[in-house]
Amino acid sequence: MSTNEQHLLEVKNLKTHFPIKKGSFFSKTIANVKAVDGVSLNLTQGEVLGLVGESGCGKSTLGRSILRLIDPTDGVVSFEGKVISEYSKEELRKVRPQFQMIFQDPYASLDPRMTVYDALSEPILAHKIVPKSEIEKEVQRLMNLVGLASRFIHKYPHEFSGGQRQRIAIARALALRPKLIIADEPVSALDVSIQSQILNLLNDLRKELNLTMIFISHDLGVIKYLCDRVAVMYLGKIVELTTTDELFKNSVHPYTQALLSAIPLPDPELEKKRERVILQGDPPSPLNPPPGCAFAPRCPKKKSALCETKVPTLIEMKAGHWVTDCPCNVGHSA
Repeated sequence: MSTNEQHLLEVKNLKTHFPIKKGSFFSKTIANVKAVDGVSLNLTQGEVLGLVGESGCGKSTLGRSILRLIDPTDGVVSFEGKVISEYSKEELRKVRPQFQMIFQDPYASLDPRMTVYDALSEPILAHKIVPKSEIEKEVQRLMNLVGLASRFIHKYPHEFSGGQRQRIAIARALALRPKLIIADEPVSALDVSIQSQILNLLNDLRKELNLTMIFISHDLGVIKYLCDRVAVMYLGKIVELTTTDELFKNSVHPYTQALLSAIPLPDPELEKKRERVILQGDPPSPLNPPPGCAFAPRCPKKKSALCETKVPTLIEMKAGHWVTDCPCNVGHSA
């Protein structure tokens, strides 16, 4: 997963487990929900990495754990060569402006009691991004940057449409001039026509500002449009990681192939003729994952009993294309 380029972000064997406790006064941990279970990845400056998988696979938890909105259980997160996963709250506060998040629901993520001006000026003022005398000018610049008229700065969130609110949320994320943005399904709550506008905006911003981004989504069509590389998650682990073009042309893992086959084709005749990969059953619980390969109970290509006992690891099948070494994966043996 490494290249010769300098990595802006490095994540090594990251785990985020949530304990299940029993008892009132002298409670003890009886089990752990393994939301993220040993994820490793990296990003270079200006790259957009797509993170895709079913609901409950750990995508959002991974994003929050990288930013320390949730403290990880184990593993290392390095930003510009500094291990931020070990930072104290005070140390973290000093570097916090460099990485920001765009949340899924802009209405929930914006304070309904704050005007747009208040929401955008608060982080600028707290981190002293510009002098006080230039704050209003900076707020207007941010509004123009995301395609909103500066005359709206004294309005409240409820006075905007969903797409406009998400533009405000993007402006707030950009207010601290971050080097890394994690976008957690920022278009899934919007109408299709508005989705395309927000995606075009994010694409323009990444080029204009040289943004580095982790884009979390369950929609591979969106991922294909915006992302340079794609990491496919299943039950807290990455099962395949490669460039976007490579993933769509030469996917290897059966789970990735099932996700790709779920994308509808625009031609109804081709849609009728193509062979779909239908997965049986539901994903296992992260509270009690199956032994061996977590995907084995649903895998349509399971070939060996080893799938149910051997825990697969991520290996580089060819340059830049990483996939778990399951016996069912093409070109691999147990």
